Amino acid sequence: MLKTALQKSVSSFFNKQQLLKLKLKAMRAGVWFKNLPRIDRVLFDLTIMVADSIRSVTLANNIRAIVEKLETFLESNLLRVMRGIGLQLAQKISLIAQKWGNVSAKNWSSDPAFVKFLSVMHINQHKLFKMQSTINC
Repeated sequence: MLKTALQKSVSSFFNKQQLLKLKLKAMRAGVWFKNLPRIDRVLFDLTIMVADSIRSVTLANNIRAIVEKLETFLESNLLRVMRGIGLQLAQKISLIAQKWGNVSAKNWSSDPAFVKFLSVMHINQHKLFKMQSTINC
């Protein structure tokens, strides 16, 4: 009973058109051949060719893993830096400003514009300064 319910939810999650759109998007972005291993490309292509809907839980899990890989490869560099570095920098600066007595600094760490600003500044920072800032911290 549980297995059939899981199969229905998984098979409705991926359909042929969605997989084709994702493959086309990945090919246009240059991610399909560059970042995706051959075995993943073959499995993805065979699934598109053979199945209109995915009934196997194992196949659905493998396709889901490939889709997650593609989505991370297709994500922009700025969003990755915002999640990884910009948010941490905003939290550190917010804490320092709060220690100095700035009451409004509490909101800085959750302000997306501030996080984006710090991320862009980090991306555009010269490599020499990036090395020195990691040495000093």
